[in-house]
Amino acid sequence: MPRNERKLIDDCFLHDKDRLRHEEAIKILRDRLSPVAEIDEVNLADAAGRIIAENIQAGKPVPSADNSAVDGYAFSASDYEAAGGFFPITARIQAGDLGHRSLPKGAAARIFTGAIMPENADTIAMQEDCETHEQDGTHFVVIPSGLKPGANMRKAGEDLKPDDDVAVPGDKLNPQQLAAIASTGRNRIEVYKPLRIALVSSGNELKRPGQPVETGEVYDSNHFLLRGLLRSLPVEITDLGVLPDNYDVIETTLADAARGHDLVISTGGASRGEADHIISALDAIGKRHLWQLAVKPGRPMTFGQIANTVFFGLPGNPVACFVCFCLYARPSILRLAGANWHEPKRFPLPANFEIPKKKPNRREFWRGQYEHLANGEVALSKFARDGSGLITGLRETDGLIEVPEAVTSVRRGDYLNFIPWSELGID
Repeated sequence: MPRNERKLIDDCFLHDKDRLRHEEAIKILRDRLSPVAEIDEVNLADAAGRIIAENIQAGKPVPSADNSAVDGYAFSASDYEAAGGFFPITARIQAGDLGHRSLPKGAAARIFTGAIMPENADTIAMQEDCETHEQDGTHFVVIPSGLKPGANMRKAGEDLKPDDDVAVPGDKLNPQQLAAIASTGRNRIEVYKPLRIALVSSGNELKRPGQPVETGEVYDSNHFLLRGLLRSLPVEITDLGVLPDNYDVIETTLADAARGHDLVISTGGASRGEADHIISALDAIGKRHLWQLAVKPGRPMTFGQIANTVFFGLPGNPVACFVCFCLYARPSILRLAGANWHEPKRFPLPANFEIPKKKPNRREFWRGQYEHLANGEVALSKFARDGSGLITGLRETDGLIEVPEAVTSVRRGDYLNFIPWSELGID
């Protein structure tokens, strides 16, 4: 199927501020990005984690008929008083038995979970609550009193009615939705193809694990950080390796990558230093729409485009790279891949720490974790060190503590929003 028309416009992201606030950056991305992935038809068995491109309705009631929710005995509640709770068993109905059975007045049917309810029955008694007897060759069941009409029965259409939406375009298909679609009988569905992403690392000091390093060199942890973060997304990754701090090499690599990918993500080289060539290369071959955020960590993040390919330049420090990817790149990738824009849920929790002074006019994201207090309440503790290069702070915490621009200090007991890793696609 044809690729969706791209909606990137040369001047749609332009702004007049040196540093954008967090909410302003989110609004720019949310308002302007649209799906660019192609549409494909796949078997339902291959659709887990994909983003659906069509609206799916139930089309018929689910379940299709009244059926039993338990193993037990089906009867009519209106017959109970006349029968005195003593019912002859005239039928045995298992799940999968086809057609409807008619139950004589005053009789009961032995029924099993999932079996279609017989006509003239509206209530089921659980087998463990009943007693069975045989008299003169006839089997009877004694049903206890107190059951409400309709007990232990699933009504037709109880789960889905014919015009109920099971999935709508932009939904990321989780196991629950796959089960719902399967319950309608659909086997082939339209989904967006995986987004093609190129990863670029930049810096003379970087080496890949397995290579020897000299004093002053470091291993490229960001590449593996990003690959791990991308695993939960519908993408295909091309590794373009580590680029030297050479303008011509960087410009050529970015231009080539843009021609064969939907999105290019670089790490490092996005600051103002003389050896940081990502920004100047982007300005030469594309458009820079967002640079410098009033956010910590992550101030030098870059967003732009090369022709019709989206570009993200993430900071080189691992924590800043991580935070910028989770808060800005991840929802953008999902949107480009066909999903609806998703903001992570925030959970307000009291701080179990104090920060006497924080710089105003800047949104900060601190690494933090849950802490169970002696009184049974849950509070937030903050990772002791704030360095953007400290990967340990990501490993030993449960999520991000969000501190708004207006906050200039934190007292114990102050409520702050907490974003668990699970809200950022991290197990």
